[in-house]
Amino acid sequence: MATLEPVAGAPAATAQIGTDRALVIADYHAGIEVALAIERGIEVESRAEQRRERLVDLVERTAPDRLVILGDLMHSIGDPGGRERDEIESLVAALPELPITLVKGNHDGAIEEWVPRVEVTDGTGVRLGEFGFAHGHTWPSRAVVAADVVCVGHEHPQVRLEDEVGGSRVERIWLRGPMARAPFAERDPDLDWAAPELVVLPAFNELAGGTWVNVEGQEFLAPFLPEGLGSGDAFLLDGTRLGDYRTV
Repeated sequence: MATLEPVAGAPAATAQIGTDRALVIADYHAGIEVALAIERGIEVESRAEQRRERLVDLVERTAPDRLVILGDLMHSIGDPGGRERDEIESLVAALPELPITLVKGNHDGAIEEWVPRVEVTDGTGVRLGEFGFAHGHTWPSRAVVAADVVCVGHEHPQVRLEDEVGGSRVERIWLRGPMARAPFAERDPDLDWAAPELVVLPAFNELAGGTWVNVEGQEFLAPFLPEGLGSGDAFLLDGTRLGDYRTV
């Protein structure tokens, strides 16, 4: 049975794809600090080196045969500026010589035209073994939906936790549960259906913000959420189960 196994304490998971072991992440958002300064007037010192080291360390720790990135490797939606392109090229150069698959996200522009040694797939996703991988900004392909486990990013799910004295903090979370057939069958009545598990990965980039699942007025970004995840649990990065994401 296909299972996506989170890496304890990290916004990453491993997946066994045939004889290959894949490390899976989502929403790296290289160069986000530039956008925060330009769009919001928020000055944040670049964390490019720390991001690169965190990912390289994860690759070394988990020793995967391949790396799968579920979209938004870069942050600027148009052509990237020099700092952003330099960050991505430095990241790829620092990674071991292993296959890298990028499922194109809505921020990735024409990344396939210049990023080195990265296979870039269509944004509707790719089927690898028993896993379907998509970014989540658009409806996944029929092949992705027919997988045993469907993994998406884009949403950057997070939760606001409060303590007894009124303090609060925001934590990135995983969302996991049975994928609901109805919204997908409405678009494609003849789709193959394996009753897959749907996994929404946390953003790798801690500055990327996202959807608070327990704050009133928040709306999901993916066109198939929340209907596509009728029931499911939220988990912190350390593995703590918070229970049904709808009632956290």
